[in-house]
Amino acid sequence: MSNIVIFGGDSHPDLVKRICENLDIEPAKVTLGKFSNGETSVQLGSSVREKDVYVIQSGCGHVNDTFLQLLILISACKSSSASRVTAVMPYFCYSRQPDIPYTVKGAPIISNPKESNPTDSRPGTPGFKLMTQKPGSESPFKSLDTAIRSTIHMENPQPMRKPAPPTPQMSQSRIPVIPGGKAQPPSGSSNDAGEMFNAQNAGYKLWVVQAGTLIANLLTAAGADHVITMDLHDPQFPGFFDIPVDNLYCKPIVQGYIKHEIPDYKDAVIVSPDAGGAKRATAIADALELSFALIHKERRSQLLKGPPDASLSSGGGVPLSPKPLVANLNNASIAGPSSTEMRRSSSSASIHSNASQSSASKYIQTTMLVGDVRDKVCIIIDDLVDTSYTINRAAKLLKDQGAKKVYAIITHGIFSGDALTRIRSSKIDKLVISNSVPQDRTVSILGKDRVDVIDVSKVFGEAIRRIHNGESISMLFEHGW
Repeated sequence: MSNIVIFGGDSHPDLVKRICENLDIEPAKVTLGKFSNGETSVQLGSSVREKDVYVIQSGCGHVNDTFLQLLILISACKSSSASRVTAVMPYFCYSRQPDIPYTVKGAPIISNPKESNPTDSRPGTPGFKLMTQKPGSESPFKSLDTAIRSTIHMENPQPMRKPAPPTPQMSQSRIPVIPGGKAQPPSGSSNDAGEMFNAQNAGYKLWVVQAGTLIANLLTAAGADHVITMDLHDPQFPGFFDIPVDNLYCKPIVQGYIKHEIPDYKDAVIVSPDAGGAKRATAIADALELSFALIHKERRSQLLKGPPDASLSSGGGVPLSPKPLVANLNNASIAGPSSTEMRRSSSSASIHSNASQSSASKYIQTTMLVGDVRDKVCIIIDDLVDTSYTINRAAKLLKDQGAKKVYAIITHGIFSGDALTRIRSSKIDKLVISNSVPQDRTVSILGKDRVDVIDVSKVFGEAIRRIHNGESISMLFEHGW
């Protein structure tokens, strides 16, 4: 291949070497370093004038340093009169942002509703007020006639008595207010139900900034003309860019591994560890004509949908007993179907509920398995693993429901913190990961017998070759390389 230059960052030099070997070219010379104050230093050792340049940098390790190094590399190539600069990011950093805050250990933060919000100064609709209480002695309007007359004679408004401020426990949503400012639990139930109901319907909702637009603008401003990545966590992420983004898939490689490396794979079950990855897992299950199971989890307290004293027919929730359904998550006890009737059914649904109490919050986490996994080999499919809490819970749930063996096939294995330690003591029998991120530490901790690393360099090498020659890469989406 002529008129092509490939630079590699320092995040994953082994993958850069493999991609260049597949293309039968040598990586261009570049000197990467840092000054004494921590600033990134980049010096190009090869001419890129009027060349097609590809900069390979995976968003792993010290993410901010590697991403800034990528930006400086792209800018250096563009400033050196490169014809086109393509950013090749096997793992695209900042493409996964949680929708609710998490602790450093990966557990969701469930905050209590605010008692008051004095800074909220949003104006309401003039002349109208949403009423969630029945007109009475505490209402500004004594009757319906009074309300009508007050609305008609708005030219001479009369001073209205300010309603009493809501009590801290009262819900500020449009759901009818529970008398007494606190939910009255049904007979024989706990007060936690009422507190949880009021906490769920609080007016303030948690919000986390999504950095997709910022990252896209930084890459474009640095001079990137094209982006190549693999298995984006959010398929809508390319919409942040004004330049072409090719999102390659690890699906063909995963299918090949299942066919050739898993004995009797035709009797296996493809499992999605959460609802977000169901589409990815079902695509593999349909291609291999295998059964499919889904693990659905609720990270928030959404058990009750109405006042605790309401009936099921009126949209209320199920009365809670003082005794929690399942012990704390640290005990990792899971409740599943044990009756003979459930065992005979072709598809079973088991529920794992966790009632966690702390000084900061009270909530319930629910995990539901839909599908029959008893005496079968289960293959968990996921695109990214960071803290490993999700796949560890999924593996334990599958083993408790009678699974014979559990494989976990992951595209991007980040494994931050003590994630590998948790996987080592988990119920996962075999971990299969791609080398989009360096996995030397993973193999050293878990051992070669428990880890298989699949190579994605051929897919990226073929994508670079086809893009350089102006060919279509759609074949790589289904058949790989």
